[in-house]
Amino acid sequence: MTTASVSEAKNQLSALLRLVQAGESVLITDRGIPVARLEPVRLGAGIPASVLGLAQQGLVQLPEIEPTDDWLDLPRPAVMSGRCGSDLLLDERREGR
Repeated sequence: MTTASVSEAKNQLSALLRLVQAGESVLITDRGIPVARLEPVRLGAGIPASVLGLAQQGLVQLPEIEPTDDWLDLPRPAVMSGRCGSDLLLDERREGR
C-alpha cells in the first residue's frame, strides 16, 4: 500500500488516482496519522448499469459490500383486504399515529 501525506496527495492526486485505478490502495496521512484511504471501487455483479450511471453522476452511493437477496426476506406489513393504502394512511392520521 502506498502512503502519502495530505500535501503530497493534494499535489500528486492524478498520479495517486492512476495507482488506485491499477488496483492499489493509497493511505493518506496527516502528520503521520492515517486519516483516509483511497481504494479501487469494486463493482460487484448485481448492480444494474443504470445504478452505476447514477453513481458516476454522484446521485447515488454504491454499497460498500456486494448486495445480496437477504433484503427480500424482511418482514412485510400485513395488508387489510379490501382497503387501499391511502385509506389506511388516512385512518392512521385521524387516529394521531
